[in-house]
Amino acid sequence: MMKPGRHFNIVERIATRLKLKQLRLLVAIAENASILHAATSLNISQPAATKLLKDLEEDFGVKLFERSNRGAIPTKYGEALTRHGKLILSQISQAAQELDDLAEGTGGRVVVGTLLAASAHLLPAAVEMLRKERPNVSIVIKEGTNDLLIPALLTGDIDIVVGRLPEIRFRKDVLQEPLFEEQVSIIARKEHPLTQMQKIRHADLLDWDWILPPRETTMRRQLEEEFLKMELSPPVDGVESVSLLTNKRIISRTDMLTVLPYHVIAEDVERGTLVSLPFKFKTVRGPVGISYRRNATLSPAAAAFADKLREIALLIQQETI
Repeated sequence: MMKPGRHFNIVERIATRLKLKQLRLLVAIAENASILHAATSLNISQPAATKLLKDLEEDFGVKLFERSNRGAIPTKYGEALTRHGKLILSQISQAAQELDDLAEGTGGRVVVGTLLAASAHLLPAAVEMLRKERPNVSIVIKEGTNDLLIPALLTGDIDIVVGRLPEIRFRKDVLQEPLFEEQVSIIARKEHPLTQMQKIRHADLLDWDWILPPRETTMRRQLEEEFLKMELSPPVDGVESVSLLTNKRIISRTDMLTVLPYHVIAEDVERGTLVSLPFKFKTVRGPVGISYRRNATLSPAAAAFADKLREIALLIQQETI
């Protein structure tokens, strides 16, 4: 139990003694698991870094890192301060970007996390549209699944996440803005034996190997639930992958099946290189949209990018893109 007055003392020390250089060092040590590597990344000497960390621990009266053969590992205090430190540094960076936006008019920087559902049309079209209006804006795109992107969003490493909206476990700290409902299809090569069938049943799909998204994704869970509701075992992943280029290559050369948002694969289907099988899921669906940090303000560049995403999403709904 915290001693009386200790909470006040820590708050006072943070307000009066904590330096940005210490925060940057703290985050760098946590990311590198090494004081030496953190010092190098900040262009300071290891003794100087060690002293900064020691001063920080003495000011707060807690140990922030344990030294072991695995390097510098954050304690529970170190993890907490690092998490908040990353958010503070992110907010300062956003403030600097906003000042740059105000000075330049068309500058700024936005870091976007993207999932497969947004990568084919929505995101590229929004990037093209924004760059035409703001030619000096810098756009950083990081691809992954919600289990990787949402934590990065919450720490401030990413400004917004675009793609299939995460399930309820993230909603406490994340605001979600649906843009459109995606159509999910089973994709195969054009010579696949299933293309000869007039009607495909769930059981017919179990005779083939599959490329599936990771188990922690919403699409994978929905797919498995649909087969279980039909009292069938779900498809087994011969390959687990979210790499669109890899998946398309494998599908085009084998009789494996995969499940993808239709917009991601539409051009390949139109060219006849791949086929969307005549099968409709009952429960494998979900909104594509934008995820934000709750209680956070977007920089002007990020807000402008979100506006472009909304414009492109409207065109997709109208099937004009």
